[in-house]
Amino acid sequence: MPIFGIGLHILVAVFFAIHAVRTGRELYWLFILFMFPLLGSIVYFAVVFLPHSRIERGARQAGAAIQKTLNPGRELREAQQAFDLTPTAHNQMQLAQALLAAGQVAQAVEQYDACLRGPFANDAEINLGAARAKLANGQPRPAIGLLVSLRATQPNFRPQEIGLLLASAYTAAGRKDEAGVEYEMLVQRFGSVEARAGLALWAIEQGQRPLAERELKELDHARKHMTRHTRGQHQDLFRRLDAARANFG
Repeated sequence: MPIFGIGLHILVAVFFAIHAVRTGRELYWLFILFMFPLLGSIVYFAVVFLPHSRIERGARQAGAAIQKTLNPGRELREAQQAFDLTPTAHNQMQLAQALLAAGQVAQAVEQYDACLRGPFANDAEINLGAARAKLANGQPRPAIGLLVSLRATQPNFRPQEIGLLLASAYTAAGRKDEAGVEYEMLVQRFGSVEARAGLALWAIEQGQRPLAERELKELDHARKHMTRHTRGQHQDLFRRLDAARANFG
């Protein structure tokens, strides 16, 4: 039994060592894991493995959802209080984000516009948030301007998120062809569920049956192999796709 216990500790240490190598952790973790298999594994699990696991992310998301349910509007109230107390550019950006998250898009646009006139006018997060707020407020043209400029100046900043938002803005502005080109580019570059779903919905709307069927087939294949957790994350998107497919005939 002692031999089995020692062997189990080593197996656990080997598992975490493989995880450390694959995720590019510092080499001293290998020393800790193999010099102190039991204690090292416990420390690695608590410090590295758990904080980056799906369990931890799920717990944080669940906690945030419960917090919003029990205390709705807390983030907005705190952001407003912080800005009223100390009206810095950072606090104004936090207030704009909180307003947008609360669905108060017109007020969010006002705060973001003020940020764009301030010392952090070129900040990527502010420009992205401003574009998102303007699009939500029915202002796709200025949103497009912000996104195109942001992509030109900072091409490596959240490329897929900017592309998806830009495609939505093109669609809202009636620039359907440009929206299609954007979705095609996103599918080729990322091949994500969001990109393929956007292209499929665009193709259905434009009556491009072969393209729509191609993307729907790819999405059905991906959907079949998703975990329950991943399907839940895309639940609203799949609902929209199913409704569009039913109407597409």
